Parts: sequence; C-alpha cells; structure tokens
Amino acid sequence: MQSKIIFQDVSVRYRLPKERIRTFKEFAIKSFWRQVEYEEFWVLRNINLQIDSGTMIGIVGRNGAGKSTLLKLAARVMKPVKGQVQVNGKVTPLLELGAGFDFELTGQENIYLFGSILGISRREMNHRMAKIIDFSGLGDFVDSPLRTFSSGMVARLGFAVATAVDTDILLLDEILAVGDAGFQKKSLDVIKNFHRSGMTILFVSHDLGQIRSLCDQVIWIEGGEIRACGETPKALPQYEAFLNGQG
Repeated sequence: MQSKIIFQDVSVRYRLPKERIRTFKEFAIKSFWRQVEYEEFWVLRNINLQIDSGTMIGIVGRNGAGKSTLLKLAARVMKPVKGQVQVNGKVTPLLELGAGFDFELTGQENIYLFGSILGISRREMNHRMAKIIDFSGLGDFVDSPLRTFSSGMVARLGFAVATAVDTDILLLDEILAVGDAGFQKKSLDVIKNFHRSGMTILFVSHDLGQIRSLCDQVIWIEGGEIRACGETPKALPQYEAFLNGQG
C-alpha cells in the first residue's frame, strides 16, 4: 500500500519571549538592542509516522499536545526545524475556523477565495457553487459579509467548500465541533463516503466517540511525542486510560 504522508525524525520548535512585550514598537526596540530573551518550546519531537493511502487516522491528545501542528506540517503550511515531511498527493486542509476566508467579503466571494487557495479556478467553482451553497445550508445568507456569520455558519461554509473539491488527502481539525447536530450528521456522512472511496483522512477531535466510530487507526500525541499509534481498538483505550488517571 502506498504511503501518502511520511514523517521522518520531525521536530518543531517555537521561540517565545520570556517577558511580556506590550507593543510592536517595544519589541522592535528591544530586538534591535538584542534585549529580548527567548524560551524554546518544542511542540513536536522526533516524530516518525507512515500514513498509508485510504486510511482514516484519528489524532488525539490534550490541548497543546501538538495535534494541530502535525496537521499543519501535513498541509505544508509550515516546515519542521528538523527532519522531513513527504506528502504524496493533493491536500485539502480545513485546519482552523475561518482560515483562508476574508470576513469583509460575502459568503459567495469567500467561496471563490477559498477555492483559489485550493487551486480551483473561478470557472470550476461556478460549476460547484450551487452544490456548495446547498450543502452549507446558508441560503440567502451567502450574500452577506462573513463578519455577520456565526461560528457555526463559517464552519459549514468552510466544510462545504473543502469537501466539494477533488483531493487525495483531507485534513480536519476540530471543524465539526462548532456545527449544529444536523450539520454534524451530514458532514459525518460525507466523511464516511470519502473514506469508503479510498481517500486518506487525518481527523483531529476531542470527541472520542467519533474517533472510535470513524477511524481505522489512532495516533495519541502527548507533550509533542507519540505515546501510542496503531489500530483504533488498541490505541484509543491507552489514551482513555491516561485521561482517567490510569496511564
């Protein structure tokens, strides 16, 4: 089976100022005089993964564990400090609420904008527009500025666009957590259909019920390191035991 994503000895480090700097001017002055002291924070350490084609991987871990950073590496929106990430195929990321959107534009204008980011021409988006609007359930709201949308409406629009394009790898980061029950069910049905069709899916969620029912395998990240990786019935109980104080 072909590997879609390969992480080889991947590490990611953030540098955070030790003291609170209130303004950009203050930061610029202190940087010029080299008065800013940094603390290094390793968000991922020595990650080695091989994600096969057609698998759906659930990524679990507590807040700040490094889950979203792992997806950003797979989406190629950031590079590791150490190691290499190899991605084979077209990637469609849906990583953060509103990412890729301009909140001053209308919903329909943002469909074109997000589509262009995903490499879809305006002509192609015209063919998909009706399907996207119908799936999002926004109706006439699609002609309103995005700043007037609720978080759930933004999530619905983003998911509708992301799942309307042809892709090999779909990256989802907690995007279903803000939708209403009806939209969540509809979205889960789409994800299941993509999985059955052979798409590779990485799915970050704190909803362990969804992880258990949807995912072939689970990756548990804790403190920037992989604590467990394997088939869902084996790996997920290890994380659950940890959360219950038994790990």
